[in-house]
Amino acid sequence: MAKKALLVGVNDYAPVGAGGPDLRGCVNDVRDMANTLSVLGIVPSSPTTMRILTDSRATRANIMAGLKWLTTGAKAGDVLVFYYSGHGSQMIDVDGDEPDGKDETICPHDFATAGMIKDDDLRKAFTTLPAGVNLDVILDSCHSGTGTRELAALASTDEKVSVNYRFVEPPIDWGFFLDANPSLPVRGILKPKKGEKDVSIAAGLNHVLWAGCRDNQTSAETSIGGVYRGVFTYNFCKVLRGAGVTITRKRLDSQISTDIKAMGYAQVPQLEGTVASVAEKVFT
Repeated sequence: MAKKALLVGVNDYAPVGAGGPDLRGCVNDVRDMANTLSVLGIVPSSPTTMRILTDSRATRANIMAGLKWLTTGAKAGDVLVFYYSGHGSQMIDVDGDEPDGKDETICPHDFATAGMIKDDDLRKAFTTLPAGVNLDVILDSCHSGTGTRELAALASTDEKVSVNYRFVEPPIDWGFFLDANPSLPVRGILKPKKGEKDVSIAAGLNHVLWAGCRDNQTSAETSIGGVYRGVFTYNFCKVLRGAGVTITRKRLDSQISTDIKAMGYAQVPQLEGTVASVAEKVFT
């Protein structure tokens, strides 16, 4: 049984150094996730089993190559993890295959020149996985722009608390068409396409999705214990390390949500998978 993980975190967006829509907690998130997966024996800490891409190395080309590495040769029983911490965004759907008229995206370091990674790209990377492969996709990013400006404005009024939200405005060539259609509904990055049932428990889904927030919410990062971290990732790792690998996905998700609410954040993590996978022990 193979165990592999691709972990991506982007604080520094192009250009290298100051100037991009930079974040502060994503590299720390990757470190926390890598340590958690290793300590619990979920994925060994080795370059042959765990690939880490951060900042300028987390280009679109490198992430797509990493996804190919992650899924190539996968067999039933293998444990695969794709983790991403960074900005999320949207663009108008030009293929006509999205029920909400949008493609949800994650943003590599060079998204402004190389392009974002769309939900379609992720689906294509995962669609060839054989039955029985255990793939957990963990995304600590914003899935939509709804309310983003309002939340950022509220955060800036309190100098005692520094909170960043992991949403980046899409380039004008895509963002203009979204702004021109404000009635378009909101949909998460790996929600079903046209003809698929839009529910959290999806029959036949070949992966489990952990999302840091609801479709119409933002994922926050802030200083926790003097270190900038994503609120979702911090609680994911804390609860998992405390409970161990015998906890079920459903129970883990519930406890993470409770702890985030106790910290005073409104974001609600989302867990999506089949009835069986949600009820199973984590990473099985």
